[in-house]
Amino acid sequence: MAFSPFSYAAKKVTEETAKEILSSTTSGLIKEGNLPGYNHPNQYLTVPTVSIADNMEPVISHPEQLKQAQDKLAALEKKTGKKPNIIVFLLDDVGWMDMGFNGGGISVGNPTPDIDRIASEGLILTSAYSQPSCSPTRATIMTGQYPIHHGILVPPMYGQPGGLEGLITVAKLLSDQGYTTQAIGKWHIGENVGSQPQNVGFDDFRGFLSVSDMYTEWRDPQFNPEIALSPARTEYMNKLPFNKDDVHAVKGGKIESVATITTDYIKDLDQRWLEYGKDFIKKSANSKKPFFLYYGTRGCHFDSYPNAYYQGRSPARTTYSDCIVEMNDVFASLVKELEETNQLDNTLIIFTSDNGPEAEVAPHGRTAFRGAKGSTWEGGVRVPTFAYWKGMITPRKSEGLFDLSDIFNTALSLAGKPGAELSKLVPHDRYVDGIDQVSFLLADSGESNRRSILYFWNDKFAGVRLDEFKLMTLVQLPNAINPDGHKGGFSGTISETAGSNMYNLYTNPQENDGIGIRHIPIGVPLQTEMQRYNEVLKKYPPHIQIKL
Repeated sequence: MAFSPFSYAAKKVTEETAKEILSSTTSGLIKEGNLPGYNHPNQYLTVPTVSIADNMEPVISHPEQLKQAQDKLAALEKKTGKKPNIIVFLLDDVGWMDMGFNGGGISVGNPTPDIDRIASEGLILTSAYSQPSCSPTRATIMTGQYPIHHGILVPPMYGQPGGLEGLITVAKLLSDQGYTTQAIGKWHIGENVGSQPQNVGFDDFRGFLSVSDMYTEWRDPQFNPEIALSPARTEYMNKLPFNKDDVHAVKGGKIESVATITTDYIKDLDQRWLEYGKDFIKKSANSKKPFFLYYGTRGCHFDSYPNAYYQGRSPARTTYSDCIVEMNDVFASLVKELEETNQLDNTLIIFTSDNGPEAEVAPHGRTAFRGAKGSTWEGGVRVPTFAYWKGMITPRKSEGLFDLSDIFNTALSLAGKPGAELSKLVPHDRYVDGIDQVSFLLADSGESNRRSILYFWNDKFAGVRLDEFKLMTLVQLPNAINPDGHKGGFSGTISETAGSNMYNLYTNPQENDGIGIRHIPIGVPLQTEMQRYNEVLKKYPPHIQIKL
């Protein structure tokens, strides 16, 4: 029957209509008996989870959508004869509202028409979460673990220790399942030999080992004249133990320099990597093996040096917005290459960013939420994300919770190791924080299999989100020390809360009006969820490599 909220309200709710699912193909809205209101999809405050393995996060069970996803995958594999390709396209410091599909794009001076079009044909994840900064997030994608478990709590800079050595990576496990594994672009998950891409599961790597400002800021007299105009200090930087080049390596081999990254060379770096990526996709077309491509852009971390083609191309005419326009073209070119080589139908693409916008150095990205990179306010960790798979993912938006750790489990599920099967591939003393989200992505009206988002700042458990509610036990206060200047998640102080710092992210996404006392009944399950994970940490203790 057609549903009108006005006509329905005028009727007496009867047992006959009590269990009717209203517009179930699009909203999943459910009326329960003669009780007031409705149950909505992706709201799990009262829903129990299912434990699938001792060393894995419990999940929300959706048997019907799982069956639909499995049927889709079986039909596709019968058609193609191999498992699907997987691409993770990871931007750097790009904010939730920089892209048009989240309300930014042309409205903030950097149009993203191709990204927006592709996003509209996929599943836009409005509540997708990273870690507060880049290296912790990148290691989380690689391991399926929160930083408290993989140990990289902050980015290692200028030769500091900390990396993936000794950890189990998605690249290694996919390689074991018969995938060709390729990494391109920014790495920043350890420069020591054992942590380099070619030694943690990748067949090939082209990119740089750290982060773009490390190669340029001390060379640029405009930004750092204190070093760039001092020969002695410049020599000091040159002698620091970090690689300063655009490099290449093959599995088991040594890092080889392609070129030293200068303020001129970096202008064309994303274009150089793009050509390498397109060549990889082209070569993969005739392979019998599926591929995993981890593509980390240079853009749009500061410092941005637009090349001649993109300089001034954005209406905003800032180096950051020019970079966003370039990222639109880079992504569109990779997708076009997939289409031209007839691989688009068999490729899952996850588009995301490693954290929210960095706010200490202008120009920078934008977010609709409070906070920025380095913080556990929503602006620091809620990132622009969508999943695209032509013919497999039904175009829609969802506020279902998705953590970037879920990429680990989801990728292995597509490779033939779904759900609890993954636990057999990792040592029993390793805890997997990710969740298999294949059914969420592929079912026509799929809902998230994840009940909560857990927030960590450095080695501190900082909060939890269930449904639209968020409880914070630790907050960042960027304005607490310096009254002037640009301030973000790396500024100010951190502070423990009084215990009732709770927010409704639907009615107050800016997180500036606490509701903890008015809504005490909601706080109980949030506190219980934090207590649950504290028990996990007792059984699988924190592993610390590098922290503040």
